[in-house]
Amino acid sequence: MSIDDEAQEPLEPRVGPVPEDDPEFRPYRHPAAGWGAARSVTRFLLGERALVDGPRAIMRMNHENGGFDCPGCAWPDDTKGLHLDICENGIKHVTWEMTRKRVDRDFFAAHAVTELAGWSDYDLENQGRLTEPMVYDAASDHYVPISWKDAFELVGATLRGLDSPNRAAYYTSGRLGNEATFLYQLMARELGTNNLPDCSNMCHEASGRALQASLGTGKGTVDLKDWESADALFILGVNAASNAPRMLTALAEADRRGARIVHVNPLVEAAATRTIVPHEFTDMALFRTTRTSTLNLQPRIGGDMALLRGMAKAALEKSASDPKALDVAFIDRHTTGFEEYRALCEATPWEELERQSGLSRDDILEAARVYGEADRSIVSWCLGLTQHEHGVDTVREIVNLLLLRGNLGREGAGPSPVRGHSNVQGNRTCGIDHRPTDAFLDRLADACGIDPPREHGLDTVRTIRAMREGTVKVFVGMGGNFALAAPDTAATYAALRSCDLTVQVSTKLNRSHVVHGRAALILPCLGRTEKDHQRRGVQSTSVEDSMSMVHLSVGMKRPASPHLLSEPAIVAGMARAALPDSETPWDWYVEDYDRIRDTMAEALEGFEDFNRRVRLPLGFRIKQPARELVFLTPSGRAEFSSAALPDIVPEPGTLALGTMRSHDQWNTTIYSGNDRYRGVKNLRTLVFMNRADMRERGIADMGPVDITSTAKDGSSRFLTGYTAIPYDIPRGCAAGYMPEMNVLCALGDYSTQSDQPIMKHLKVTVVPAAG
Repeated sequence: MSIDDEAQEPLEPRVGPVPEDDPEFRPYRHPAAGWGAARSVTRFLLGERALVDGPRAIMRMNHENGGFDCPGCAWPDDTKGLHLDICENGIKHVTWEMTRKRVDRDFFAAHAVTELAGWSDYDLENQGRLTEPMVYDAASDHYVPISWKDAFELVGATLRGLDSPNRAAYYTSGRLGNEATFLYQLMARELGTNNLPDCSNMCHEASGRALQASLGTGKGTVDLKDWESADALFILGVNAASNAPRMLTALAEADRRGARIVHVNPLVEAAATRTIVPHEFTDMALFRTTRTSTLNLQPRIGGDMALLRGMAKAALEKSASDPKALDVAFIDRHTTGFEEYRALCEATPWEELERQSGLSRDDILEAARVYGEADRSIVSWCLGLTQHEHGVDTVREIVNLLLLRGNLGREGAGPSPVRGHSNVQGNRTCGIDHRPTDAFLDRLADACGIDPPREHGLDTVRTIRAMREGTVKVFVGMGGNFALAAPDTAATYAALRSCDLTVQVSTKLNRSHVVHGRAALILPCLGRTEKDHQRRGVQSTSVEDSMSMVHLSVGMKRPASPHLLSEPAIVAGMARAALPDSETPWDWYVEDYDRIRDTMAEALEGFEDFNRRVRLPLGFRIKQPARELVFLTPSGRAEFSSAALPDIVPEPGTLALGTMRSHDQWNTTIYSGNDRYRGVKNLRTLVFMNRADMRERGIADMGPVDITSTAKDGSSRFLTGYTAIPYDIPRGCAAGYMPEMNVLCALGDYSTQSDQPIMKHLKVTVVPAAG
């Protein structure tokens, strides 16, 4: 049986809590954050019994002296020293990690893995923190205690017994700190493989490849100070109120200084209306709101590229009568490919731009007018643009638009991808890359005295295929919940179960512990809120935010269990066992993380003098050549892209469906069955639809429906008994929650440009539920 054949079997994971009340839907009409956030946080702290510890931790979070970094999103720390630069989801994330509940050996003795596999994912995580290493015992179908020494030896013996180092894959989530990340990739490469799949393969791979091709850098060029001085902000495919809530502060401040703010999203999200920023106490007391948008555009799913090209076409047309419409001097001095791009825009009819974007010509021209009148513009985006077949081309189109008016290399202007997890960008910077450059490997070899492999490794999708086919036999996951985060749930489950050994380094119980290989280990680690005691004292770890700032984080809580190890210590323990003849000083590194940072300073470009600079107030920013108008591209210039406009209009009878998070959720962690900003209570198995599309299909408001996705290869996947909710979304479009809807994304449905699963552009049919 092939992977795709097996993936056709219906699979409906129970992610959220079982609702205690009937589901409700009432459109949300209140400001983002404000008192709604305060009430939600209070209820959450009460539920977690953390009314004392929670606020105490919150007051330390994101402080430059002695505090710890939020383990949630990657939005930068406030540049003005704001001591309450926190958000609702950050508080929940921290409190969830600080829970008093424990998952110990007694818990595992009482519950067989087969039983736990029937629990919802909410119930699994809600049991609390893992306390000691556990190994799966097939005879009893239980996890049983194992010493750290024996756990490491099991990993080492299994890795040493492989006939090729490429039989193992080493996955990383965005929660892993830079020091552990560096040791992890060093271990994998010393073992002889570049099989380093990561969460970027599923989220911002398209951004990195597009920016690298256009500008010679895989990152955005702006920082928070640029956000504070931009005349126009364009926010595409981002639900900021949930995904990067601290962005609301920047949006509110932008509105007050008169900047224009354009949100582009098929759904008008709460962050695209108005807000009350909680730390602005006068506004809270007076219920005084601030706008967070001056224009909202709702393209069809996947229509962003057509909108951007239309804006560029408008600028080019205007330049015939207004020489200031383009920055001709910048284009001539710093770019290549402009004439080809001009010809492409001129040849693209307005009718086609309207059809593909789902917007009127007037809408496109209004966005172009905002852009043309602004001296300095930032374009920001998230997964709404990247998780598509044409994600790379769309991000390159953003760069095209910015280049036309010289919005690069100066204050208040440039591209600004919004990374979702706290250190996902740092993971890539510090070596988690299945396609490393020769330059990176050369520096690593010199700094660490190893001979790293040069052959490219496996990304996330190819790792799943290789596990299912038996060519990858060992899977090691550093954080995250791979079983639930990956596409094609049935295929991913089958892949993990085909492994000889799965190793999960985690803080809490999750689905990846009950969907495991023939042998399985759970290795519990410290959380970011906890003190990391090593031989030379309490250690700090560093992270890189989405705007390339690197800063230190120091835990302040007593560890949840005396048996927990830090992530660097766990990596070192596995490496010692797997590489008994290694000359890498693994134990010496773990004694003092400054030693790791000294080696990183030699191995990583931009990390020179790491230990001193990371201790500066707010840390340091990694140098961005493109910000200085130095382009490490083949031409030595910024390169216009002239990609063809894709046809993304759904076929008759089908819908384009995008997956997304609810507000009361962080990645695969579900805090409740509610989604306050979309007006939903007690429901996660839902699909948002345009009411006209519902009526056309005979679907009643809040009516039960069945959903079928059709993959590129023609195979189908199913979800049954979902609830259809009428919503303000363009015709031909639908949306629903991940990870439940990951079932619908076939393993073969990934972008040929970025290799990302196309979770924001699934081809589906929705019909009234059978029976």
